[in-house]
Amino acid sequence: MNDELEPTSAEGDGKDTSTDAAPWLELITEATKEFSTYNEKMDAIDKLYADLKALSEGASDREFQIFWANLEVLKPAIYSRPPIPVVTPRFKDRKELPREASELLERVLTSSFEAEDIDDPLKMVRDDLAIGARGVLWLRLDDAEEGEAVRFEHLDRKDFLHSLDRKWKEIEWVARRVWLTRKKGIARFGEEFSAAEFKRRDDEEEGRSNKKAQVWEIWSKDEQTVVWVTPGVDKLLDRQDPYLDLKQFFPCPKPAFGTVERGKLIPVPDFVYYRDQVDEINEMTARISALAEALRMKGFYASGAEDVAEAIEIALKNTDQSAILVPISNPAAFANQAMKDAIVWLPVRDVADTITNLIALRRQLIEDVYQITGLSDIMRGATNPNETLGAQELKSQYGGVRVRERQEAMVRMARDATRMAAEIIAENFTPETLRSMSQTDLPSQQAIQQEMEGLDAKIQQAAQSPQVVEMAQQNPEKAQELLQQVEARKQELAQTITLEAVVEVFRSDRVRPFILDIETDSTIQPDENAEKARRTEFLTAVGGFIQQAFPIVQQAPQTAEFVAESLRFAASGFRAGRQLDGVIDDLAEKIKESQNKPQEPNPMAQLETQKLQIDIQKGVEDVKNTQAETQKILAEIQKIQREPVNPHA
Repeated sequence: MNDELEPTSAEGDGKDTSTDAAPWLELITEATKEFSTYNEKMDAIDKLYADLKALSEGASDREFQIFWANLEVLKPAIYSRPPIPVVTPRFKDRKELPREASELLERVLTSSFEAEDIDDPLKMVRDDLAIGARGVLWLRLDDAEEGEAVRFEHLDRKDFLHSLDRKWKEIEWVARRVWLTRKKGIARFGEEFSAAEFKRRDDEEEGRSNKKAQVWEIWSKDEQTVVWVTPGVDKLLDRQDPYLDLKQFFPCPKPAFGTVERGKLIPVPDFVYYRDQVDEINEMTARISALAEALRMKGFYASGAEDVAEAIEIALKNTDQSAILVPISNPAAFANQAMKDAIVWLPVRDVADTITNLIALRRQLIEDVYQITGLSDIMRGATNPNETLGAQELKSQYGGVRVRERQEAMVRMARDATRMAAEIIAENFTPETLRSMSQTDLPSQQAIQQEMEGLDAKIQQAAQSPQVVEMAQQNPEKAQELLQQVEARKQELAQTITLEAVVEVFRSDRVRPFILDIETDSTIQPDENAEKARRTEFLTAVGGFIQQAFPIVQQAPQTAEFVAESLRFAASGFRAGRQLDGVIDDLAEKIKESQNKPQEPNPMAQLETQKLQIDIQKGVEDVKNTQAETQKILAEIQKIQREPVNPHA
């Protein structure tokens, strides 16, 4: 439990300026009473899940730990890896400022997640969701001397309360509890804290002398204020305006809920739905254990037949494979009866049959639990080799459907926490902290101004130097070229994105939400085969598109813009396409640039064209010669036809 509280500040100008703590303590008492049944049930469930003292001592009856086993299967299915922040410009218009702002914010968020180890509190939230149907995360700003930091804190179920409403959007207030010692409380709130009720926490052992007082930090959306109260003190410990300016007001994302009561936000743990089956399974396990103790070879013999009983016991204990005969000191002990009549054995077969039936019944009860919880064989790593692939895929999908809502709740919480952290960073982090955490190359406005002033100073110094003036008169073209380079550099500096410009975007509540899109990648462990199939599908789709579209651009450059936008559209439907968003944008821009880029002559193509032109010219000349010869022949034929025919010839 983190015992840190936000530093005090000047009292805010909320609607209700009263310092009476009674109304706020009454809200806390009412909410605590409403959640009392839930907390009592969860106390019992927590002990059933993991009670080291009871497990180490050993219970009187054997138990089948199916509850623990189910949760160990369910937890990694709900959440298995920390989120990775993804910040992109909302509009893909390639503007430099949104791109630089998104890259810097993404870097800072990544550094913050790693520094604060966000995976640890999210795993605690996951465990609460899996066991108690509710997990809570709380964010706060830490203004340390070494720099600002966003803290991600998991809250215990008893340390979080909210107003008694039907849905989260209707919540009027949320409260977080911390436990402070007398010394820390006085240092934070003053001497009035001495009147607080000091006691040990519910989860602390008896006899601890270091008692603490509970302090509730209440965020009221209606009052737009934050108050601190503690039982035993009639006045507010502190009151101020919200020290975090958040879009959703509350410094906590919507909790990750499982099943809740209808019309309320009181969680209902999954375990209560199959508690009866678990009790029956444990009862069957205890019976099986008791009967297994009785599953031993035991018999009875009549008084006076001790020699026979001793011989049988020796035979049972003898492990020598070569010894097949057991000597009897008194053969008359058998008298006229057979050995089977001398010893009466317990009905071991009946006991074994009973155990077999109990095991079958317990197996059915376990299957009932899996039906209730939705844990399929595939999720538990159990499979039947005789089943078809379709049957196994159906089981896997069924288990995935049952757990999908819990997965989405964790993904949503990770996304909301990321967005809230981005708000806190954008509103409160100094430029120095942003630069340090992001390791950005963005220059400062001061550095840009100094360089521009340095260029102006060099120009003035050159204009006052007789040697430079003489050289410029001798070679005016060179001087003009140098001046143009200086002016080009000044224009480039004037258009350079500075860190201050990015910070200005962060501080603007009206601009920031409309230019930056903040998401996270999935917190769920991806299925390797499905991931390979998606990547193959992406490469096939995009690769096929490029293969077909690029020849069109080469033949008709005016289609470059259409092809570029089509490529973006095709890639955005794939997760891999979103991961390669920047690279695809660069490729699309290059395709567009090729539209206006003059085509460089191809020497081989020119040679082919010249050769074709020569062949065409030669063909034309051949046709002309052929036509001339044809006309000459036709003229001769016509001349012969006009001459008279000599009948004597």
